[in-house]
Amino acid sequence: MDPIKNPFSPGAGAPPPELVGRDPLLDLARILLGRVRQKRAEKSLLLTGLRGVGKTVLLNEIERMAKAADYRTVVIEAHENKPLGPLIAPYLRNLLYELDRIAGAGDKVKRGFRVLRSFLGQLKLTYEDVTVGLDVDPEAGSADSGDLEIDLPNLFIAVGEAAQERHAAVAIFIDEVQYFSQKELGALIMAMHKVQQQQLPVVLLGAGLPILPGLAGESKSYAERLFNFPDVGALSEEDAMKALREPAQAAGVKFDEAALHEVYRLTQGYPYFLQEWGYQSWNIADHSPITLDDVRKATLTVIPRLDQNFFRVRFDRLTPSEKNFLRAMADLGPGAHRTGDIADKLRVKVNALGPNRAKLIKKGMIYSPAHGDMAFTVPLFDEFMMRAMPTFNP
Repeated sequence: MDPIKNPFSPGAGAPPPELVGRDPLLDLARILLGRVRQKRAEKSLLLTGLRGVGKTVLLNEIERMAKAADYRTVVIEAHENKPLGPLIAPYLRNLLYELDRIAGAGDKVKRGFRVLRSFLGQLKLTYEDVTVGLDVDPEAGSADSGDLEIDLPNLFIAVGEAAQERHAAVAIFIDEVQYFSQKELGALIMAMHKVQQQQLPVVLLGAGLPILPGLAGESKSYAERLFNFPDVGALSEEDAMKALREPAQAAGVKFDEAALHEVYRLTQGYPYFLQEWGYQSWNIADHSPITLDDVRKATLTVIPRLDQNFFRVRFDRLTPSEKNFLRAMADLGPGAHRTGDIADKLRVKVNALGPNRAKLIKKGMIYSPAHGDMAFTVPLFDEFMMRAMPTFNP
């Protein structure tokens, strides 16, 4: 069939043709945005889930909702090796410029620029791309201590007051939150705590791996009182089939029921994989309906594509000993596994796993769903490990 008319869109953060099964999460966001706009307290949102479940897609959809509700938005992706301060500063500078263009009396926006200038002055390195055009004197005594847990809350308050003066509201979106250090995450939590205490029109909507609630709790014990941590999981079989069936029908094409069931079996309902199988099945099929045989042929294309583009980029960042750790997990089968069982597979003592375990958690490859258990953060990664390392040598 015509690949130009293919409705499916595999890709990181690419919006699916049909966003199904996420209405409860979108309702939480809608309520949050509405209540903060009316100066009513509400917990900010930090979405959690495995790779490929559509967290970034949801953040993008919520950003559209925020803009429709007349929010000023800031969209950031955290990076493993970039500190929070220099990462967020240019976005807040642009936000203040945007607020400055809104008509209204007062000087809170100008103060926001001065506080930002103070904040930048305390960063360890010079970031010329941030300071260019920021021709103001620092605000003495505000955001200039050099302690991120003191300075970032002061900066957020200044931004919130500037927005309030302009009768505006601000939504800050941060993807991959788990990459922040404990100190940085603590500063972010404290900043939102101060903003909420003063009922300023600022909300935080973030996303990260399943380790995020634990990291937030370790950073600040009151994190659960400031944030909701909704879990973004795989789709049910009904929703997964709907995500394939309805876009195809809109383009005048049908799926056989057997084909839909096979795609669900192969993908386990994970949205990224659904888009891959839908995309390739459409391209391989000669005509409607898309059959079970079409899906099986598509699988021969999808698996190498996933191995090369989705799995391999993560695998190649690992050391040999880290790869062996993950291969031992894969050898135990799908799901979570006890640390002791992994050690037995590797023929080492449990305490010898500590360094590799910590590195793999930091790299976002594994997480602990329960005390003493380890699981992959990437769905179907156990199957990839078996293909990437057919022979297991403990």
